[in-house]
Amino acid sequence: MLKSRKPRKNYRKGKKATRHFAFLGRFMICFKITGGIVLLVAVSCVFIFAHDFLTQCDYLRAQRLIIEGNRRISESQIAAQAQLTEGMNILSANLSLVRKKLLAHPWIAEVEVSREIPPALKIIIKEHVPLAVVDLGRKFLINENGEIFKEWSPVDPVNLPLVSGLEISDLPAYGQAALLDPGSESGLNSPSEPEPSHYTPLQAVMQVLRLGRESESILPNRLIRKIWVDREIGITLQAFSQIGTVNLGYNNYLRKYDMLKSIVSYLNQRNGFPAVDRIDLNNLDRIVVSPRRIDTPPGDDKEV
Repeated sequence: MLKSRKPRKNYRKGKKATRHFAFLGRFMICFKITGGIVLLVAVSCVFIFAHDFLTQCDYLRAQRLIIEGNRRISESQIAAQAQLTEGMNILSANLSLVRKKLLAHPWIAEVEVSREIPPALKIIIKEHVPLAVVDLGRKFLINENGEIFKEWSPVDPVNLPLVSGLEISDLPAYGQAALLDPGSESGLNSPSEPEPSHYTPLQAVMQVLRLGRESESILPNRLIRKIWVDREIGITLQAFSQIGTVNLGYNNYLRKYDMLKSIVSYLNQRNGFPAVDRIDLNNLDRIVVSPRRIDTPPGDDKEV
């Protein structure tokens, strides 16, 4: 019997060469990938070495810690809050993290942190300026923008006006002080600007406090002991030792301060400043001055 032959495989011309080149192509791809990984690892090692060298280099150790702008907070307190020390490498300090740590301090409103050559770390502080104490059941300090920045404690200033009658919803969120008055950057009117016909409770308080910061104000803030806010009748002050209260209402504060200055001047000219129970400036067309006399029957107010 004839044996059956297996079919003979036919190879096209050049097929072996194609397979050879395909193998070389795959080899080159693997070689490039491996080379790229090796190069990446080498570059990373160089950067790690350079970072370690620079952050441990004695030449870049801070020779001093420069702190500017602080008044209430000591330099040692700021350094402790920032966790910075003289002699530390200036490149090892994370400036963004240092800034966040400093802003966590209740008295710090703004801060800038930078590196300097010769090696030094510089911190520029802007502290909150306390304007008054607001009583919301607990006492808090408010700044020039009417924002609460910390809870009042016995070690804080005691010669600040005490504001009562405001609600927590009256106070702006931190950083939104401009909402007090969209037309004014600080939320208050300057003396040259016309006053609105009616203030909100917080605007009224802030306008009184701003007027109290004027150099020749008849009611400087250091003399104002209490500010009462009545949502219906407006602002009432307790300031002068010779005067019980001063009713200001909700508007025309510039004119009312001028009128109060005239009244105080008039009272001073009458053989010394007589004791006054109340000065009502709510209505400038009907100003009432109530003398403080034991024998004066109720309702015997003097209208001027």
